[in-house]
Amino acid sequence: MLTLDDGRKAVQYSRSILQQYLNKIQIASPSLTPIFNTKLGVFVTLHTYPDQHLRGCVGIPTPILTLKKALTEATQSVTHDPRFPPLRPKEIDKIIVEITVLTPPEKILIQNPKEYSNKITIGKHGLIAEQGFYKGLLLPQVPIEQHWDIVEFLSQTCMKAGLPADAWLDTLTDIYRFSGQIFTEQIPKGTIMERHIDGSNH
Repeated sequence: MLTLDDGRKAVQYSRSILQQYLNKIQIASPSLTPIFNTKLGVFVTLHTYPDQHLRGCVGIPTPILTLKKALTEATQSVTHDPRFPPLRPKEIDKIIVEITVLTPPEKILIQNPKEYSNKITIGKHGLIAEQGFYKGLLLPQVPIEQHWDIVEFLSQTCMKAGLPADAWLDTLTDIYRFSGQIFTEQIPKGTIMERHIDGSNH
């Protein structure tokens, strides 16, 4: 979907929005390529440096906004992820910005829940669990980082939605899959690389 140059611009743009939003100042943003006018889902993840603790992760999973607009909204929102204290301006230089650009979610069609094991690939797919007003999403990198198998991944996605862990066995629960491209700083404000879920960087 995105070239490495596009991915670098996405991370740079997110960091510029972060600085503007927290410091209440106007700073120059990178010049963006036409892909940023395309509607794409995106997540912005912040990690502390150097200990790599999660500091926030917020996104817009469905392609309802242009990438530029989705990045703007997700970046502003990640500064007050409700799971963490609000991000303070003095933290900006001590966090790593990571962007995950998503493919459109695709509903997994099955006759029997056992079929999920043939239609989900750990390391490739992220998941969305949805039942009525309940909805939860986990990015493709999460089961790799947590060493989950497919059943645990499904269970954790259901729990993220506020559903029972075995809700994926319920015919009323819809499971969607998607893929993602990950671009991340190596150090705060440093070199930006595409991170592959197998741990390699390019």
